[in-house]
Amino acid sequence: MIATIQYKSRNRQIDLTQPIDISIPLRASKNNVNAWYVDPPTIAPVKDGEFMIAVKHGACINFNTVNFNPHAHGTHTECVGHITEDVHSINTHLKQFFFLAEVITVAPERLNGDSVISKKQIQFALGNKKRDAVVIRTIPNTTEKLSAQYSNTNPTYMLEEAALYLKEKGIKHLLVDLPSLDKEKDECMLLAHNAFWNTSGKLRFDATITEFIYVPNHVEDGTYFLNLQIAPFENDASPSKPILYKILE
Repeated sequence: MIATIQYKSRNRQIDLTQPIDISIPLRASKNNVNAWYVDPPTIAPVKDGEFMIAVKHGACINFNTVNFNPHAHGTHTECVGHITEDVHSINTHLKQFFFLAEVITVAPERLNGDSVISKKQIQFALGNKKRDAVVIRTIPNTTEKLSAQYSNTNPTYMLEEAALYLKEKGIKHLLVDLPSLDKEKDECMLLAHNAFWNTSGKLRFDATITEFIYVPNHVEDGTYFLNLQIAPFENDASPSKPILYKILE
């Protein structure tokens, strides 16, 4: 099925039968991707006394309770409420779901023993392109990202200057294959989050950050339409399923 989407007075066609899912699924396993020092997620049948409500245990239905943290256990999309005293809801503030996106690949630099994404790397990759969203794939890009245990590993993060550049460039939706935009232990400064959401000025309520994505190696850098799907959680963050679609020439 071919869909025509109008973007800034120009019609673009996408093939809805060829979605590229860049989310990481949540599994009830110690091998589920994890960060922030929490236990693995669990998915388990509700118990009624000693009776487990699951078909394999004699019930007529499967009736599971899912216990997880959206920030720690997989692909999630967050709004400025993640770092403000007032807990603004992603479900309230994300009201559009299709965006013109640029996929870029970045080889993080070394800075004072850390692995970082710098402003100049993003400037080089984006050039003069005008986009709603930027999807950042870091290298090396192995399938280990699907099950990585990030706690106490000081993973790659984005420098404040890079986040500020993206904000000034008008990028509304930033997607990264990292557990956080910021350094794991930074004395709660959250420099990149604050820069991107402009917490020192007018808050960017319509801007989002999506973390813990995975962009397979066969997906080429370039321009796509992004469908940013979230669950309707009234919370600062929600599990999400970002889908890319190639733009047909």
